[in-house]
Amino acid sequence: MKKFIEEFRAFALRGNVMDMAVGVIIGGAFSGIVTSLTDNFINPVLNVCTGHATYTLQDAAGFVSAFVSSVVNFIIMAFILFCLMKLVNRAAGLGKKKEEKPAAPTTKICPFCKSEIPLAATRCAHCTSELPKEEN
Repeated sequence: MKKFIEEFRAFALRGNVMDMAVGVIIGGAFSGIVTSLTDNFINPVLNVCTGHATYTLQDAAGFVSAFVSSVVNFIIMAFILFCLMKLVNRAAGLGKKKEEKPAAPTTKICPFCKSEIPLAATRCAHCTSELPKEEN
């Protein structure tokens, strides 16, 4: 059972599964904004233009507040998803930066002319001085 849970955890925390889940949730929340825009702005304008209905200023204020409410709901949903994804990434170790070892030097400085030369050089290419042998 423990192996099954570990396999499920590895599956659920894969990047593409989490991205798809976030996309579906954000898509549903954005659908609310589109529905509100259609119901509260486009349909009343079409009704007034075609003469099917007349609206008062109170109706317009209600339409605007309903639309703003759906936008606020979307923003709250997006913020909650952002916080959840930060927690999931931290739990999965995705937020940690891997420490890279510094690369070994490939050059050294000539003790005579102070120019940069390859490590394996026995003479300086710039001043032609013979370099002392380095003990490792």
